[in-house]
Amino acid sequence: MSKVIVFDTETTGIDDPEIIEAAWVNAPTSIEYIDSEFEYWEEFHKRYKPSKPISLSAMAIHHIMDEDLIACDPSDSFNLPDDIDYLIGHNVDFDWKASGSPVVNRICTLALSRYLWPDLPAHNQSAMLYFLEREKARELLRGKAHSAKDDVRNCIIILNHIFRKIGNIHTWEELWEISEIARIPTRMAFGKHKGMEIKDVPSDYKRWLMRQPDTDQYLLKALQS
Repeated sequence: MSKVIVFDTETTGIDDPEIIEAAWVNAPTSIEYIDSEFEYWEEFHKRYKPSKPISLSAMAIHHIMDEDLIACDPSDSFNLPDDIDYLIGHNVDFDWKASGSPVVNRICTLALSRYLWPDLPAHNQSAMLYFLEREKARELLRGKAHSAKDDVRNCIIILNHIFRKIGNIHTWEELWEISEIARIPTRMAFGKHKGMEIKDVPSDYKRWLMRQPDTDQYLLKALQS
């Protein structure tokens, strides 16, 4: 049986982030039993004290201040469980990197949202909740958005809609395979060819980008196809 957790963090900021709050839910081993009822799910939620100040931009998002964390364990004491098969999150790579980039298969609900609903103008978690759960979105987000624990729960709501949109999916491995496809970009997101379909990007620029050491692995796949 696969061990799967839905995961989220709050951090000190974008640059060299340190975790100040982490939360996860142990998902059912079979996706046929995943739903939006959380009472019987095992949850983890804890705050941590970073070794540097929280940036103002991060504080403005999650509303966690340095003085809230004085009595907490240090950030570097955080570890994900070591027996996870699949890690799920909205923009999961950010939280995965903040937690030390452990070896684990990652399922990105942000990438899946972009893949399944490509015409939406925004795909962040709040936008997806307003699109998918319009009647409940304000209640789900008001005063709660960007708490790691509530972001995990909201991610699970989006995950349920993803299951229904895909249809006929029975295992976490199947969802991971679709997520891997969804993560391969079709348009350039930066640089002088930003917005251009990758298939139309000049070959010399593709070759140059493929030689760069920090080029994203999914962009590399797109450039090589």
